[in-house]
Amino acid sequence: MTDPQRVETVGDGSPDKAVEALTGALAALRTGAYLTDDDGCIIGVNARAEQLLGRSAAELLGQDAHDMLHRNRHGEPIARAQCPVRQAIFAGGTAQGTNEWVERGDGSMLPVSWLVTPCDIDGRTPVTLVIFHARHTPGPPAALPERPTASLSELERLALLAETTTTLTSTLDVDEALRRLVNLVLPRLADWAVIDLITERDEVWRRAVVHAQNGAMVHSEELEGPMPPVPEGSPMPLSRALRGVSSALAGPETYQGPPDSGIAVEQRRLFDVTGMHSAAIAPIRGVREIVGAITLGRSEQPEPFTAADIALLEDIARRAGLALANARLYQRQRKVAETMQRHLLPQLPSVPGLEMTARYLPAPNASQVGGDWYDAFGLSDGATALAIGDVVGHDLDAAAGMAQLRNMLRAYAWAQHEPPSKIVEWLDHASLHIAEASMATLIYARMTVADDGRCEMTWTNAGHPPPLLVTHDGVADFLTDGHGVLLGIEAHEAPKGRVDATVTLPPGSTLVLYTDGLIEASGHSLDEGLERLRRNAASLAHRPLEPFTDHLLKRSRPPQNEDDVALLAVRLPG
Repeated sequence: MTDPQRVETVGDGSPDKAVEALTGALAALRTGAYLTDDDGCIIGVNARAEQLLGRSAAELLGQDAHDMLHRNRHGEPIARAQCPVRQAIFAGGTAQGTNEWVERGDGSMLPVSWLVTPCDIDGRTPVTLVIFHARHTPGPPAALPERPTASLSELERLALLAETTTTLTSTLDVDEALRRLVNLVLPRLADWAVIDLITERDEVWRRAVVHAQNGAMVHSEELEGPMPPVPEGSPMPLSRALRGVSSALAGPETYQGPPDSGIAVEQRRLFDVTGMHSAAIAPIRGVREIVGAITLGRSEQPEPFTAADIALLEDIARRAGLALANARLYQRQRKVAETMQRHLLPQLPSVPGLEMTARYLPAPNASQVGGDWYDAFGLSDGATALAIGDVVGHDLDAAAGMAQLRNMLRAYAWAQHEPPSKIVEWLDHASLHIAEASMATLIYARMTVADDGRCEMTWTNAGHPPPLLVTHDGVADFLTDGHGVLLGIEAHEAPKGRVDATVTLPPGSTLVLYTDGLIEASGHSLDEGLERLRRNAASLAHRPLEPFTDHLLKRSRPPQNEDDVALLAVRLPG
């Protein structure tokens, strides 16, 4: 028979003989074991379990096993729904795990591996057997890991890390990512947040020194700015973090000795000015490089940082590093795209008797390059060519297709003294076989100025929004003639031939060529966008051409516009 102290009564209060017999069998096991009833309460325990748990059978029997024993690695209670051992007990099947912790009688934590299995001992008494053993070699029980001084539960820490990932990866702007990072850690973890970033030229820049003060985030601008270079071999915490060596705890005493570098001097100044008594410093790692370092400091919160806080900070810094690396990559790509766009869009010619200006705004969420374009150039017969177009897409492929169309149009227009419709027909055929643009819209026009100042324009329209003509008196009308299908439609699908239209432009009038990003808006019809553009242009008729163009773009472009915009404006002398 087993020791009666190790068997709990069940049912009507008399010892359940089957449970008693099973408990007796547990005595032969050289690992910890206990039995639970269908409520998860301990009804039997062996001597090895008493030894490992540092608790007597009298303390264990009748107690809820989850409430008494199951903890996370920091000694904090685990939510019932999140405890794998408890879930296994109530699932009624066999399960095992290797990374759990139980609380001993002296409050220390014991890391254990475990196995749970149901035992059908007499057909009527549901009993579950739990077997566990320590995950370290025999010896003194593991001490309670140093508890994080930020007083965050394990669930709160996981929630913070999840929030960090979601918040930082939803932006591709470095400054916005840094602002969000600061708001995540202050004042939840610290009173101060300091972020040092390494630039592409391996220079260090202190991008943020922020203090959580009365619910506001206050920047200490006098501490921000360029930093000395990272010293090789320096053992100081920030220098090691910026080299990606390790994380560390620091305090004002860390930097009180003779400084070994300029960074050490700046760190001493940081502690002196902020009054931080404790700091945790971790490297911010990108995919292939060290992005920088983050420092959390406490001046008002009395608890010093601990090793447990370092582990949390490293997790946050790792997520921040991936977000910042992505944002930097996007900015580099955007810079390349902007450079390409500047070279693709032309310089406007100087034409006697005409005033000319142009604008290009990239799509807000694209790679700052797209298929919208404008062009103006002199022809061999003295006329001036005007063009505006839109290749389908908002990427480098669209930009490449746009460049091909523009160059072919220039070549055809210069070499052939033909009406615009004929030039565009040739361009249409070439786009199907030579250019990489799938489909595109286009307006191509020839403008001539006679000796008496009379100006005439002939144009053809390949599926593009119509030109807008604004007189000096504020009468604005769309030029809807000369319209045809867009470029890139197969010859058998398109009507034969394109048509030209001609208009005499009044003195002092303004011609506006634009792409659809200026008039299209989600939830609104195209007619609404055209009318908005017409009314705005009419109201600005007396403005000089440059402010006319700026205000027209600002007033007419829909606020939630997701397309790029090209605009070409030409004004005749009055």
